Amino acid sequence: MRRLRDYAPAALVLAAGIALWEAVVFAFAIEFYLLPAPHVIVQSTFTEAVIGYALGCGGGIAAAMLASRSPTFADLVLPYAVASASVPIIALAPLAIVWFGVAQGSKIAIVTLMTFFPTFISALRGLLGVTPAALELMRSYAATEWQIFVKLRLPHSLPLVFTALRGCTTLAMIGAVVSEFFGGPMKSLGVYIKSTASLFQTRQAWSAILVTCALGLIFYFAVALAERLVMPWRVERGLI
Repeated sequence: MRRLRDYAPAALVLAAGIALWEAVVFAFAIEFYLLPAPHVIVQSTFTEAVIGYALGCGGGIAAAMLASRSPTFADLVLPYAVASASVPIIALAPLAIVWFGVAQGSKIAIVTLMTFFPTFISALRGLLGVTPAALELMRSYAATEWQIFVKLRLPHSLPLVFTALRGCTTLAMIGAVVSEFFGGPMKSLGVYIKSTASLFQTRQAWSAILVTCALGLIFYFAVALAERLVMPWRVERGLI
């Protein structure tokens, strides 16, 4: 409860700012090309980023758990994960549109691919990075493999996992916006930035870029807050 009270003022200020933003756009009937309303952005670009982030990071963590238990599976997945991370998004985005269509599916696929590899590598390093002495101690207590995983491997991997999760918030926003350059809903940020920049409407383009930065910051701090709640012992030690 004390931590919730600590973060409540910042959360209220954020919520009030978003509500004021929405109210101003509604009250003055501001068009999307001048100032997009928060709910419009959430329905398009931010939704793509969040869904792709959840799929990519969730898949990376699940694959790392399997790889930590099966070296054969790790040897099978790792080359493909490295290869997927090496493909430029500019080259992959048009192909994703061919495979998944112009709608949100192609953008979600791009974000999923971009966030899978960093999460997979970090989670796998954390799960396999426990010291031999800690493993011997657990086994001396006749701990099962599941108990070792839950009480040793998983807590040990959390710092690396959350480091990857924080980094992937920016990758998710980049993937969603850049993939929209090649086609998407008219009210998506990527399409708006491309169209205004091509017409040399730099002020409108920069306003959309600033909105993208604000969404990225909100996304990042939400994950950082989750990290503090999941690992309070690191907060007490001043590690995060």
